[in-house]
Amino acid sequence: MNFDLRAATGIPTEPVGSIPRPLKLQQAYAAYDAKKVTKAQLEAEQDAAVADTIKRFEATGSPIITDGEQRVSSFATYPIADTLAGTGLARNLAPGGQYFAIFADGHNRQLPKITGGPFRYNFYAGELVKKAVTMTSKPLHQAVIAPSMMYLLYPLDGEVSGYPRKQFEEDIVNECEKDIRSCFAAGATHVVTDFTEGRLAPRNDPRNPWTTRNLLPFFIELDNRVLDRFSADERKNIGVHVCPGGDVDSVHSADVPYEELLKHLFKLNAGYFQMEMAGERDREAACKLVGKHLREDAKGVSQMAYIGVIVTQSPRPESAQEVCDQLVAAAKYVDKERLGSTDDCGFSPFSIDSKPNHGSPDYARDIAFQKIANRVAGTKMAAEKLGVH
Repeated sequence: MNFDLRAATGIPTEPVGSIPRPLKLQQAYAAYDAKKVTKAQLEAEQDAAVADTIKRFEATGSPIITDGEQRVSSFATYPIADTLAGTGLARNLAPGGQYFAIFADGHNRQLPKITGGPFRYNFYAGELVKKAVTMTSKPLHQAVIAPSMMYLLYPLDGEVSGYPRKQFEEDIVNECEKDIRSCFAAGATHVVTDFTEGRLAPRNDPRNPWTTRNLLPFFIELDNRVLDRFSADERKNIGVHVCPGGDVDSVHSADVPYEELLKHLFKLNAGYFQMEMAGERDREAACKLVGKHLREDAKGVSQMAYIGVIVTQSPRPESAQEVCDQLVAAAKYVDKERLGSTDDCGFSPFSIDSKPNHGSPDYARDIAFQKIANRVAGTKMAAEKLGVH
């Protein structure tokens, strides 16, 4: 099916992905790890959370929606583990890998590690889309993980016995391609690869050794190996999301100069980019960089820039007018016909998330939908002001 995502709002607008899981669902995840509830009981709570998420998403007026990642452990680990604690870990993986990120409040998130080959996903995101399409007539957006994140499962130095690094790279590229294709085959309108590691890569933090290896150019090359397997028409509907992280109302790389990412980002041959911007210290400078580097021809695709207008780590709802003003300001540097709006990040990329700034995950959930509704309304206002139809 073909959908006109501009029809409702003039300027296209869409979410990043995750919505805070209800406290009851988070408790079910913890109980499942502790073997106090069955997989069927956990899935019942996931089903209820998805049904509520889709109903509330539809009520915001968003032209494209998502299941809010209620059924997955996190944006990074959904293909390889059932829960953040590692229950259901994929074959040839073990706990105790390197840190993905160390956040500003001091907490960290750790990845598993590869122990042998081949590397294969346990689960493909198309399964999420298959379930969601039965629950809504709205177009669906699905977020997936990039091979650059999966690359961090392999040790930084040396090779895993019997499993050369080059073979691992080929395996993660193959699996990421299969993941994206599974989403489109199941009925997704847009698929967005998460590239939050892009902002973190130039950090050069000795506490987190992979950030000291100048991996950003390699990450771009690796992710393009996936994107280049798709036609130009397909890539129009494949996006890339970047942000300085979001977990427990904290971020991991907001202090890294945005230019260090943006001068490389648009070398990715994706059709559009979802970029954190509302929380940026110097939005104008960042928008200038977007306008400078956004490509009119990325192997047959004119790239779109979806500007973040919602600070997802804050409990304060932005007004529709604030959203409108941010988009009008961005249009000074980004062609209004290639401009979209989004949220700065997923509202809760990890399934267990206490949301301390909000007071509770249930309140954070309510605030998230209010923010989304205001994003949709503000985007309509900006389209009218800019004369975009």
